[in-house]
Amino acid sequence: MAVAGVALLAALGSGPLVLLSGIVGLAASAVGVWWFLAHRGPLRLLGAVLAVAAPLATLYLYVVGGVWVNALVALGLWGVALSCARSALRRPEDERDALMRGESVPPPRRPVLIMNPKSGGGKVERFRLVERAEALGARVILLDPSAPADVAGLARKAVAEGADLLGVAGGDGTQALVAEVAAEHDLPFLVVSAGTRNHFALDLGLDRTDPSRCLDALRDGEELRVDLGDVAGRPFVNTVSFGVYADVVQRPEYRDAKAGTALDALPDLLQGGEGDRLDAIADSTPLTAQQALLVSNNPYAAPDPFSTVAARRTRLDGGELGVIGVRVDGAAQAAELAVLGNRATGLNVLTARKVEVGGGPGAGAVISVAVDGEALTLPTPVVCTLRPRALRVLVPRDRPGSPVPPPPLDWRRLTRLAFPEEPGRGAPWGPRTP
Repeated sequence: MAVAGVALLAALGSGPLVLLSGIVGLAASAVGVWWFLAHRGPLRLLGAVLAVAAPLATLYLYVVGGVWVNALVALGLWGVALSCARSALRRPEDERDALMRGESVPPPRRPVLIMNPKSGGGKVERFRLVERAEALGARVILLDPSAPADVAGLARKAVAEGADLLGVAGGDGTQALVAEVAAEHDLPFLVVSAGTRNHFALDLGLDRTDPSRCLDALRDGEELRVDLGDVAGRPFVNTVSFGVYADVVQRPEYRDAKAGTALDALPDLLQGGEGDRLDAIADSTPLTAQQALLVSNNPYAAPDPFSTVAARRTRLDGGELGVIGVRVDGAAQAAELAVLGNRATGLNVLTARKVEVGGGPGAGAVISVAVDGEALTLPTPVVCTLRPRALRVLVPRDRPGSPVPPPPLDWRRLTRLAFPEEPGRGAPWGPRTP
């Protein structure tokens, strides 16, 4: 970091105005991004132009001023500094917990797998999952894409016919329905990562690039005990979303244009004014006038609204719900949220065993809810709970594991690591390791 600063200071000989243009360009680009995300119509178009033009203009000035090499070196050194900082902040226990380990169990004798051929853009056919599962002794129920299916009913019928394992090759919503049946009958459950995003499979440490590897559990597997969520009597394996995101999922165009639909809803959240507000109680903690609320089956390791997509749940057997509430009352609070992340005043991050969600002032008797990405409308209050270790999940013994999320950049802790307090001189910073 120090050398990066020196590289920038060395460019002062070419004139401070050139370096000042970099700060102005950065500010102008930030304004452009804000206009693009928080407004609609001409101002959004202007924001997009500004967000792209400002960095290009700054780059041009740096090239003309002859300081582009200094800027490039400074950026490179800053990137190295951040990489070293994150590496220094990693905790060994996070690495150890990255792969949950279970008990070895004998292979199932009458496994039944339900497969959705449309899920994940046709992964069932592309990876020949039906043939591979049948070769391992499983009976496959292939859903008809042209007709709605009672997935839970099919699972219950399979249990009545003697199935000793239930599995799903499909999205997280379908997995949750079959997982509930498996939990009811205390049967092992097999997850095949044939969905689009496969969040549940990812946090179980399964291979998302080749779903056929999940079938290895049928011959060499181990059993995990994980938690199963419940929202108003409906199971969930990942998350239940309320507020802005749930409203987006309800829109008919969401399935075909997820990014565009979400972008159209962002101004209501970022400008803090127009969407409905939610009141919730997490155990005994009140959360008032929230614009977005995320309740997860176990907390995310990096509870930041800008990083939860990339975040991981390092454990699925902790017995607690993760709760993230967002309340943005204007541009200043939105900027604070973007800069400070989970330390912002507009963000509530906690854990709970029970979350009760109701509509805010003026809200109706029902609210929009997204359960594992599926759009629902439920009467208030909506109660979320967790059934600890209710689900037996069969996973391959040989699996990639869940990537450990990068630790947050805690500069105070980083300084303590770099300059530890000597023993006997003031309060120690913490345990020292040789």
